[in-house]
Amino acid sequence: MSIWWSLQLRREAASVPLARRLLLGTMETAGVDPDICYDLSVALSEACANAVEHGGDAPTDDYRVTAFIDGDTCRIEVTDSGPGFRRPQPPAPVPTPTQAPADAEDGRGLFLIEALTDHVRYRNRTGRRGAVVSFDKILKWREGAALPMAS
Repeated sequence: MSIWWSLQLRREAASVPLARRLLLGTMETAGVDPDICYDLSVALSEACANAVEHGGDAPTDDYRVTAFIDGDTCRIEVTDSGPGFRRPQPPAPVPTPTQAPADAEDGRGLFLIEALTDHVRYRNRTGRRGAVVSFDKILKWREGAALPMAS
């Protein structure tokens, strides 16, 4: 069995807990281990917070969250309509963060996503404004899970 859902949300702070609660409810109902649920909910919150803060020119711009649970993997993708990731001069790839600045009070979201998930991809939308952050995590199941997923 697989589960997927997609939300189109306004770039408002109140949208972040909405996306997080939907993800947590889905994973808890499926029987995902609570530690994995927590890691993914924090990573999703950070990705959504980035979309709210940087994802467009007007506060009414939307962003999209899509989550897939397929077998033992969860993939989450957050897409906004902001300026995208700044690219170095070609042919260098989109920069990937490797270490949070020690004195930074913000800007740690991408670092947290990398620390809490198994695989992260950053890219700019093709042919349109915006950034896409997607990340995967291998799932573990609670003992006696109601809906353990089989590939």
